[in-house]
Amino acid sequence: MKHDSRPSRSAVPSGASAGPLGEGPEPSGAGPEPLGAGPEPLGGGLKQRHLTMLGLGGVIGAGLFVGSGAGVAVAGPGIVLSYLIAGALAMCVMRMLGEMSAAMPASGAFSVHAERALGRWAGFSVGWLYWFLLVVVLAVEATGAARIANDWAPGVPQWAWVLVFMVVFTGANLAAVKNFGEFEFWFAALKIFAIVAFLVLGLLAILGVLPDTDPVGLTHLTGDGGFLPHGWGGVVSGVVVVLFAFGGLEIVTIAAAESDDPVRSVARAVRSAVYRILFFYVGSMLVIVTVLPWTAQQAGISPYVTVLDSIGVPSAGTLMNIVVFVALLSSLNANLYGSSRMVFSLAERGEAPKGLLKVSDGGVPRRAVLASVAFGFVSVLLNLKWPESVFLYLLNSVGAALLFVWALIALSQLRLRRRIERAAPETLTLRMWFFPWLTWAALAGMAVVVVLMLRDDGARPQLLWSAGASALVVAVAWVREWRNGRSPHASDA
Repeated sequence: MKHDSRPSRSAVPSGASAGPLGEGPEPSGAGPEPLGAGPEPLGGGLKQRHLTMLGLGGVIGAGLFVGSGAGVAVAGPGIVLSYLIAGALAMCVMRMLGEMSAAMPASGAFSVHAERALGRWAGFSVGWLYWFLLVVVLAVEATGAARIANDWAPGVPQWAWVLVFMVVFTGANLAAVKNFGEFEFWFAALKIFAIVAFLVLGLLAILGVLPDTDPVGLTHLTGDGGFLPHGWGGVVSGVVVVLFAFGGLEIVTIAAAESDDPVRSVARAVRSAVYRILFFYVGSMLVIVTVLPWTAQQAGISPYVTVLDSIGVPSAGTLMNIVVFVALLSSLNANLYGSSRMVFSLAERGEAPKGLLKVSDGGVPRRAVLASVAFGFVSVLLNLKWPESVFLYLLNSVGAALLFVWALIALSQLRLRRRIERAAPETLTLRMWFFPWLTWAALAGMAVVVVLMLRDDGARPQLLWSAGASALVVAVAWVREWRNGRSPHASDA
């Protein structure tokens, strides 16, 4: 039997494919088609440059530019180690996901992989949880961007800015997938330019090259309580604080299904993204805790602004506000795209209303986009009206759901890797490092994070709410399987 090695846009939208990795017997006279049966109905249009920049910029958001200050507060200079540990875990998850997506590209990405590996309940659970996570976080991003815009133009109410952003990005996502790609390309380019400029200025300040500056050396790394002022406990607490800033990497594998060459595109995007993102994060933190004492950082103020102010960069706060504004809009755009493709994939596999399958002539799932943005609007209204009650509970219910998604990605990769090696090893163009040991190590790392969150008074409510939401979705999935007369343990893969 021969496998077609030409670039293919095949996928398994229905979850039912022929051959060793799919459900049902392989058709007589046909070669094994490990990438699935049937063409991907969504239109192409994403170029390699779009995916590469999406992989690089998609994870660089307000969590890095603003939220990193909380990590510095709990770990001191040891935050560099916290980011190394959290980044290593995120890199492992991305590598696993890249391996599966390069071998079997599909618009539902890890939801499809989970269904193939673990059963329909897993695909249903991870798909709906991820969709829910994206549309809820979308509200945070829209509201955050609106607050910044409202500061610049106080005469325009905050709700009006939210409406403008939602309408603009909904229109962009309804028009053509290349519009999403172009928005993300330039958004990511600006964010990456800002970080590179920050790294260069920070290095010059450390060396004492900038005007009115003296060489800093390692004084702030070793002084002020030492490199680990709160011990290894501070580093571990820092991991819990910063880990979720790496969420968003997954969207590049969803987008790969709509590229001109999914197999090669996702492999290249993953390879280029993981190392550079780790460099940006860890490099930024190293500059922040080297230029100034870690005690100089203040809660609620971006550590980037504090450093830039200290080295005399004019209007540092305004410049960083612009970068954060772009980062929020970039995340909003990416989350709207990712949520629409995820719910579309669920509909293809019979796990969401079939009415969402309507695709435009250009291959855009417009009803899926509108369904996602509609729930996003509801989330925004809840955030504007009840930010400290209703919306807070909603946000807590998805806050730690990323760990559930990552765990299912790892479990799926453990099962699918063996099947792909038997059925079509030539499709493994991207391989997980040190399989299966590093996959198991990543799962162990996730378990440690769960234990740490349970012990942390601030993180515990978020974990418990997210665990409850995940358990509810899994229970619904199992009830659906039971009502349809299928075993929840049965795998379609």
